[in-house]
Amino acid sequence: PARHFDTRTTEPISFFLSGLEELLAWQPDGNDDFNVSAVPLAKRQPPLHSKRPRTLVCHDMRGGYLEDRFIQGSATRNPYVFYHWRYIDIFVYFSHHTVTIPPVCWTNAAHRNGVPVLGTFITEWTDGQKLCEAFLAGGEEAYHAVSEQLARIAQHYRFDGWLVNMENTLSAAAVANLPRFLRHLTAQVHSAVPGGLVIWYDSVLQNGALRWQNELNEENRVFFNACDGLFTNYNWKEEHLERTRALAGPRHTDVYVGIDVFARGDVIGGGFDTDKSLRLIRQHGLSAAIFAPGWVYEHLGEENFLHNENKFWGSLAEYLPTHSICTLPLATSFSLGMGTSRFLAGKEEEAGSWYDLSAQDIQPLYPEREGRLSTSCCLQDAWCGGSSLRVQGTIPPGEERVAVRLFSLQMPAPPKLFLTLLYKLEGPHPDKFAVALELTTWDSGTCHEGNVTSLPEPNSRHHPRFLPAPPPGLAKLLADCNRGSHGWTSRCYELDLQDCSLRDLSLLVSRHQPSPQETPFTCLLGEVRVLDAASMAASPAQVQSLMASQLWWQ
Repeated sequence: PARHFDTRTTEPISFFLSGLEELLAWQPDGNDDFNVSAVPLAKRQPPLHSKRPRTLVCHDMRGGYLEDRFIQGSATRNPYVFYHWRYIDIFVYFSHHTVTIPPVCWTNAAHRNGVPVLGTFITEWTDGQKLCEAFLAGGEEAYHAVSEQLARIAQHYRFDGWLVNMENTLSAAAVANLPRFLRHLTAQVHSAVPGGLVIWYDSVLQNGALRWQNELNEENRVFFNACDGLFTNYNWKEEHLERTRALAGPRHTDVYVGIDVFARGDVIGGGFDTDKSLRLIRQHGLSAAIFAPGWVYEHLGEENFLHNENKFWGSLAEYLPTHSICTLPLATSFSLGMGTSRFLAGKEEEAGSWYDLSAQDIQPLYPEREGRLSTSCCLQDAWCGGSSLRVQGTIPPGEERVAVRLFSLQMPAPPKLFLTLLYKLEGPHPDKFAVALELTTWDSGTCHEGNVTSLPEPNSRHHPRFLPAPPPGLAKLLADCNRGSHGWTSRCYELDLQDCSLRDLSLLVSRHQPSPQETPFTCLLGEVRVLDAASMAASPAQVQSLMASQLWWQ
């Protein structure tokens, strides 16, 4: 069927639903198995419902369902990718189709990085008005049917809820039922999807008129009270934020103040001035909704996209609280889910552009210190996948080393950890430097390394012991210890901790000889793994009930 498969190539594709009939007629279909997310939502700290202000990203690009609709990837050159997941809380996939089901590659990439994904239910113009009257102006059966279908769709495709956006006027009968519909939809989504969310866009007022308020006020509060949050329109000033904060009370972090990165209309700042808007929002303790950050790609062009993307998110980093990983194992080769080649074990296996966000790895923090340190994607060389992480910086005069924070962690440390690192030093004098991993733990009176007699480390920095060969029983998993290939160096380490809580994982670059000059370095990271020794020793679960269907032999 054309909805599920590309008519030209027969490849499976992601799709949307148009109109009320298609929504109500939807039911699970064997052809849409490809569209079901295969990656459960990873846990992270702090959890979504903590009271710190959140960051929502609303992705709206050229109508949606572009190359990202190809579920098994495509040969796209310079595609749009998003990878600053550590800095955001919620990802919304937006299009102007009635029911926007997020392409599964986005759900997979976001979930792997601990970010929930919302689809969009939108009605607009005259057709939208007719659609709303059809299901809201009558009895509760009609709007219950719609909310149950929407919850069922999120549950089936394993994404996390809905942004509801009604951009048309409503009759008195329809608007009277709107809060009831939102309450029912929210309850249905919460019961069908663990951690599910429903967010309302600031458009219609309680009298049914279409008038964007750019704030939470008495005209739209009834809809905010009926669901998990409000996404405001973009043309606000500081007084809107003050009134919103006062009216929201304890729910102030459930108001997502809209920032249009394209800066359309009368706004405080978009583009590379987005930080001006974000700073004001945070001063009032509110959450932010960053709309169309694809501006970086669409407006500044695809050629220099990765550089501009790091610059854009780097400019906002001060106002974006980051998230910590709270489960092991942690393993990543930093792939963005795209590349100009595919690499395996440091060797280029296949040249040619590719794009598949489902293959995106767990992404690190992207620390930037003006002139001193930058972290970016390197497409020209990788250990595995499409890219490695390039860490460039300088060791200041008189200092021995620099620590580059890759991941924030928040979890109890298991008694024994194995860590693995694959790296490659670039530049004229790679032999000047040593590269290793450092783990820090949260300060506590009890935390110490090794056996009971050893003393707590000063300022909780731990330097795992180098393992020249893997311990017996783990030879397969840690096969590359000290082997490396194609110019990559492979290292394994172990660390014994007692009563500790993990805090940060950093890359440590040190120079062998102290120097009065600053020393520049460039290091490519191919893979990093942090493994709990106890769970690694257990044999992996056997695959069961394997089935193959729809086979054509050629």
